[in-house]
Amino acid sequence: MSDSPTRVAVVTGAARGIGAAVAQRLAADGMAVAVLDLDEAACKPVVDAITDAGGRAVAVGADVSDSAQVEAAVARVAAELGPPTVLVNNAGVLRDNLLFKMSESDWDTVMDVHLRGAFLMSKAVQAHMTAQRFGRIVNLSSTSALGNRGQANYSAAKAGLQGFTKTLAIELGPFGVTVNAIGPGFIVTEMTKTTAERVGVDFEQAKAQIAAEIPVRRPGMPEDIAHTVSFLASEGAGYVSGQVIYVAGGPKA
Repeated sequence: MSDSPTRVAVVTGAARGIGAAVAQRLAADGMAVAVLDLDEAACKPVVDAITDAGGRAVAVGADVSDSAQVEAAVARVAAELGPPTVLVNNAGVLRDNLLFKMSESDWDTVMDVHLRGAFLMSKAVQAHMTAQRFGRIVNLSSTSALGNRGQANYSAAKAGLQGFTKTLAIELGPFGVTVNAIGPGFIVTEMTKTTAERVGVDFEQAKAQIAAEIPVRRPGMPEDIAHTVSFLASEGAGYVSGQVIYVAGGPKA
């Protein structure tokens, strides 16, 4: 990217896990990065890691499901780092339960963060992208979009993100903006560890069992997703849009 202007990226849910790995990778690619999460203080370690490596980053606290907070956050990023032209919609939560046990709150919370959050963030950032005639939006879907027991809310939200992705690709393409989605398979994060512990499963044992069913014979790591985001956010990915790329260690999600 040495021959291009410095891009400004916003990564949501970036205080840990996949989001943190993506933020650090985009910074390594030469971008200035807004590390956005619900708790601004929790973003500090990621910001410190980026700045210690010689990059530029700022921590931003915002609830992505709140339109006023989203507008304020994007305005702050534009003022402190420059117009954002790369957006990674990664923020997410889990409220797993079987349908007959799932509360309305479980459903609404997951929809608000994943779908409403991606909508609000994309709507706020696209103005900067279209003005610059350049943009990259990467939405984090999941293999759960294809269906997963106990995740009616999460699966529906992640499937919804795929339709959202394809529609934005059509609408924003004429303005130099590409929109793609990544569907991670099993990724080792604090979230997946907590989920295993919640259902009483030893995490190391779970990783081994899952790895045995993955063609590449290993679970995914946050860096696996970050590498894919890096490509989709690059100058060279300008002819890739409206795609869902499953990063799951094999052809079956």
